[in-house]
Amino acid sequence: MKIYKLIFFSSTIMGTMIAVSSYSWLSMWMGLEINLLSIIPLFASPKNMMSSESSLKYFITQAMASTILLMAVLMNMVSEEFINPQMNFFFSIMMNSALLTKMGAAPFHFWFPEVIEGLSWMNSLILLTWQKIAPMMLLMNNEIEIIFLSSIIIMSLITSTISGFNQSSIRKILAYSSINHISWMLSTIMISFTLWTIYFLIYSIININLILIFNVSNTFYFNQMNNLMNQNKLMKFTFAINFMSLGGLPPLLGFLPKWLVINWLTSNNLMLITFIMIITTLIMLFIYIRIILSSMVLSISEPKIPSKITSKNEFMINLISIPSLLTCTLIPFIF
Repeated sequence: MKIYKLIFFSSTIMGTMIAVSSYSWLSMWMGLEINLLSIIPLFASPKNMMSSESSLKYFITQAMASTILLMAVLMNMVSEEFINPQMNFFFSIMMNSALLTKMGAAPFHFWFPEVIEGLSWMNSLILLTWQKIAPMMLLMNNEIEIIFLSSIIIMSLITSTISGFNQSSIRKILAYSSINHISWMLSTIMISFTLWTIYFLIYSIININLILIFNVSNTFYFNQMNNLMNQNKLMKFTFAINFMSLGGLPPLLGFLPKWLVINWLTSNNLMLITFIMIITTLIMLFIYIRIILSSMVLSISEPKIPSKITSKNEFMINLISIPSLLTCTLIPFIF
């Protein structure tokens, strides 16, 4: 890694740490801005115009969300003395909307698939995982109406499911999958921080496994899947199991956090959200299985794009993937 990338990456981590550990909303906002200004040089690349375009889109969207967040914070601070206190509800909605925009939840998600489409796989991994930590944790610290949160969850579920069909880009599929998982993580806000941590860690592990596979096989679109399918059987198995685990197919690891969320929602009589979650998850799982089956029936031919898979890369991917997936066998003993 180049020295300037290491500096900006460290600054990105520091910005997130400042945001999640601060007690003042202004300090949280500063942490978010440090994170934003540090991540842009990592996303931009002078050799790739698409990554530069994506970094510009990301900067504009995040800057607008930060402006709305700062304005809502300042107005909320002075509302008790100079403005009608009943406006606090409106300012709270503004703050929550800005944070939801930063993480890419529907209906504030339109920038997300377009930005991730121009990024490299490693930058996509950062956007799919690390960049969600600060907005999600700040949303936990803020007062949020159950009706507003439920509306966002339902819109994210439906939007991601409908938009996931007929996509030829794997990065866009993962982006809409991320929006779908955001709705599940938002539902854990109503439950406990511990459950959110479990869900986020499992989601991150599965994404790391998949993106490592796509990165070393140099695969970005469905018509390049023969780069991956021409590898050994263990690599094919790892790819298929990770994708099904991302969809929450039991008894794989990705099913565990969804089962815990469904168990809590049903015990609290939130049947409508639970029903929509289950239906949309089944549809997303169908999309994943369709990708797997389509890739399996591709004619075996020489890949047009050179693959970067070596025996060392295969060993590392399988070493990371298999243990994380086999932990699902411990579920019956834990619960």
